[in-house]
Parts: sequence; C-alpha cells; structure tokens
Amino acid sequence: MSIPRRRITTALLAFALAGASRPVLAQAWPAGRPIRLIVGYPPGGGIDFAARTVQPAIEKALGAQLVIDYKPGASGMIAAAELARAAPDGYTVLLANTGPFAIAPHLQRKAPYDPIAQFTWIAQISEGSYVVVTRADHPANDLTEFIAWVKSRPGQVNFASAGIGTSTHLNGELLNQAADLDMTHVPYKGSAPAIQELVGGQTQVLVDAGTVLIPQVRGGRLKALAVTGAKRDPALPDVPTVVELKLPAFEAAGFQGLVGPANLPPAIVERLAGAIESAVRDDDVRAKLLGAGSEPRYRSPAEFAAFGRAENDKWLRLIRERKLQTD
Repeated sequence: MSIPRRRITTALLAFALAGASRPVLAQAWPAGRPIRLIVGYPPGGGIDFAARTVQPAIEKALGAQLVIDYKPGASGMIAAAELARAAPDGYTVLLANTGPFAIAPHLQRKAPYDPIAQFTWIAQISEGSYVVVTRADHPANDLTEFIAWVKSRPGQVNFASAGIGTSTHLNGELLNQAADLDMTHVPYKGSAPAIQELVGGQTQVLVDAGTVLIPQVRGGRLKALAVTGAKRDPALPDVPTVVELKLPAFEAAGFQGLVGPANLPPAIVERLAGAIESAVRDDDVRAKLLGAGSEPRYRSPAEFAAFGRAENDKWLRLIRERKLQTD
C-alpha cells in the first residue's frame, strides 16, 4: 500500500517544527517574566544576605527580575518541599544551603524529600567556614580552652542552634563528637534568637556562619574561639582554625548555591549557571561575600551535584553515629 506524498510531507514538516520548538523556547526563556527565588529562612540571616548579594548581578546577566520569596520554617525544609512541587520551567528556583539540602531530611525516619533525586543542582555560589563563638566575657580565649572549661562542668553546658536539623545543630553535635563532650542542644527559631540567648547566658556556645556572627564579634557582643575551615578567615585573621588547634575532626564548611526542581531543561540550567558564574566573578559581589566571611566559590552543575552528594554522605554518617533522628 502506498502512502500519499502529501501526507508524508505534512508529517515530516510537523516533526521538524516540533523538534525546532524546543531550542526556540529555551532561547526565549525567561522572556521578560520574573523568576521567583525562594529563601527558606526569615529575612536578615545568612542565606538572605547571600540571596540579596547576588540578586542584582543575576538579574543583569539574565535580563529578568529575580523576586525573593521568603518561606521560612522546619529548618528550610518547607521551602525545599515547595520547590520539589514546582514546575520545572525555570521560573522557580531556591537558594540552597547545607541544612535542608544535606542534613535536615536525614534526621527523619521518612524523609520529606530526597535532596539529590528531587532537585536540579544548578551552581554553587559560595562556601564558608563556620565560626565558634561564646559570650564576650567568657574566660576561654580559644576553642581548646573552651573545651577544657566544658569538661570541668559535665552536663552543665548548652550549645545553641538556629533550629533542629540546621547546620548549626549538626555543628554542635560534631563538636561534641570531635572533642568528646556532652553539651546539651538548645534549638531556637533562627540565628537571631540563638545569638540573643547566647549573649544573655542561657547557652554557652554557637557554631554558625560568618555572615551571621562576624558582625556580632566585631561589635563586641561575642567572642570568636575558632573557625572550622582549613584556613583562617580573612575577616577574622587572629582567630585560629580547628586544624591549628589540633581538632581536625571538627573541620566543616557550609555552602550556598542555586537549585531548581527535578528535570529542569539543560538549556535553562546552563543559562542560570552562567548567570551565577557572572555574579560570583563580579567584584562587588565578591567583596560583600568576603567581607561577611563567605568565600565566593563557583561550581558548575556537574561539580555542584557531585559536591552535594558528598555533603549528604558526610552528614548522614554523623547523624547515624550520633543517633540523631528526631522522630
């Protein structure tokens, strides 16, 4: 049986047009539409600072408005779960960090989402050592002295966190493990109240991001005992690293980066990653991040995804070793 030539021609034309439409749509994105950037924490914290710092440079690179949408709660997991349900069209992304994308889901017997499989890891923006702080009038002058002070008071010392499942929570547990301490975890609803209670004496130590703590140290409200990275923080040049203090098991760093829903089209991922790379290379962005104790660090989509898998493996091991599941 022969097929009419006209029908063959029509079918081939339809096939060609369907194939051609995909790159045209990718090139059109974002087509003047605003892009929603979800932040899973209240305004004023370290993640909000990173979002607002890169926002203008990303907007310039994409030629589109980036609208920050705050969705705080559950250590950033409410925002992450919302992103997982979003359409993979490039108009909803999230500024990810260590807590909800490497720690918090593993603390529950039934994780609310898979930090790797349910998201597209687009590009890393920065990473930074954490800073170990105590009250400005505390007798300890570095982390070694603080550890000795804690051991002289078994069962009497509390560490603060910005909430269960946050990086600040796991940092305190990591310090307990690395230094063989028995400090009690006291969670708060964010870094701001955790700092306030530390200053007030309800807790004795907090391990949080430099973007949050360095202004408090410079203002004289808190004392920095150590930084958790492999090298000293340029914003705190006189504060030793945990490696210098012979506590390498406490070495840790937090990350910030852009993620999207699963199955985000590769062409959109490439454009978003390019915008992040431009932002990270911007002199003004770099100066602001470095001034707040965060190191600009671009990782490509493939590199960022591999890094994310490694971070999940690391913190999951600690959670299992410390038996930290919350339900």
